[in-house]
Order: sequence, then C-alpha cells, then structure tokens
Amino acid sequence: MKQSRKTAFILAAGLGTRLKELTSNTPKALVSIDNKPLLEVLLKDLIKQDFNHIVVNVHHFGEQIIEYLGDFSASLRSGRNDDILIEISDERQLLMDTGGAILQALPYFAQSEAVLVHNVDVLTNVDLKGFYDDFCKSDDAVWLLTQERYSKRKLVFDNQDNFLGRFNNETNDYDGDGELPNDCKLLSFSGIHIFKPEYFKDFEVKPCYIFELYQKIAKNQRVKSELIHPDYWFDLGTQKQLKNAELWLSSRR
Repeated sequence: MKQSRKTAFILAAGLGTRLKELTSNTPKALVSIDNKPLLEVLLKDLIKQDFNHIVVNVHHFGEQIIEYLGDFSASLRSGRNDDILIEISDERQLLMDTGGAILQALPYFAQSEAVLVHNVDVLTNVDLKGFYDDFCKSDDAVWLLTQERYSKRKLVFDNQDNFLGRFNNETNDYDGDGELPNDCKLLSFSGIHIFKPEYFKDFEVKPCYIFELYQKIAKNQRVKSELIHPDYWFDLGTQKQLKNAELWLSSRR
C-alpha cells in the first residue's frame, strides 16, 4: 500500500573523484565520517525519520555497497526492524547520472506515493519526514529543497517559486527559456528533492541529468522550491569538506 510505504532513494553511484585517494579502492558511500560510513549515517537518519523503504543505486565499486547493505539489512532483522525494506538499483554496467538513476529505479517506486532523493554525500539535520509528509499532501510534482548560500551553480525560480532552469554565476550561462528574468530567485540546491513517480513514466530510460527532466516536467506541473534552514548542512564531496564536517561534529560532543 502506498500509504504505508515511505520511500527514500539514496544516490550512491558517483565516482567520488573529488575525494581523490579516499575512493581509489572504496566507493564514496563507504568513505568514513566520524568513524562511520557516509551511507550508514544517512540510512540510520532516514530510518529514524520513519522511512521504511530505501532504494540505493550503485556503480563505482558497487559490489562493496551491495555487500555492506546485506550486512546492514541483516543487522536490522536481528534488531527486530524487519519492516524496513532496502533495495538496490544496479548501475554497475552503465552509470545513469542523476536523472537516469531515477528513471531506471522507477519499478522500485511502483507502490510509492512519493520518493525523497538524497545525495549520499550530504550531511544535515533537515526534517526530512516533515517535508515528505507535507509534500504528499500537496498537488505539486516536485519539491527542490534549496538554500540561500553561496554556490557557483544556482537554480532559478520565478516569484511564485516555480522552477525555470539553472544559472552559472561564473559564466552567466542560463539554460531556461529566453533570457534570465529580472525578478527571478537564484537559490542553491541542497542535494535533496522529493518527487511523485507518476510524472516520470513517459520518459525514455537513459542516462541524463535530473534538472533536464525537472525542466520538462515544470512546463506542465509545479516544480517548487522549498527553502531549508537546518542547524547544519555539509556537502562532503571533497577531503577538505569532509574534514570540516568532522571537526564540526567533534566540537558538538
């Protein structure tokens, strides 16, 4: 039943090249922060926030993630958390990119009213359950969780918070229709978004970037910005960012 399935999709297939030697023999998802794999930190947070169906995509050293998830699922069963379903969307033969990953994983979402997508290398205390529950009550197709922070690449929204496209602060490139509107909002993406699977069913399954799909959906359905104001948010894509997050976490003990 869709009503009892709270679904999250963890994007864990990336190559992790910005982490350099840390991912030479290990997938990014299993790189440690505070002596725990990134994937474990995120899984436990999602479960704590009542997500009981979690799909993880794999590519780079995917067999390591698959083995890890087998052990993690076994530990859940031994702890009497046997109502939590963890599934794998296997991209080891072909990396599908962020949009293609969703399209390939759609069969796993057939019983899901909505899907929360979370980059494995984002660490935050956003109220994911609250956003998910509110989104399910809305008529919107997609919510993009955004922030007012510095970033080179910005998401562009009109004054009604509808998604228009992407803008590069350094090159001034805008990929939306026409010129960049004067009254638009430029916001930074958080690496977290929520969508309703029904709006993806007519796309061809192939590698593509997620914002290409959202621009197409936004022509007919509402793809909306939702600002977040968490106590903390870290992009753990580089060794420096990983170290900064660890120092911050240790300072809170």
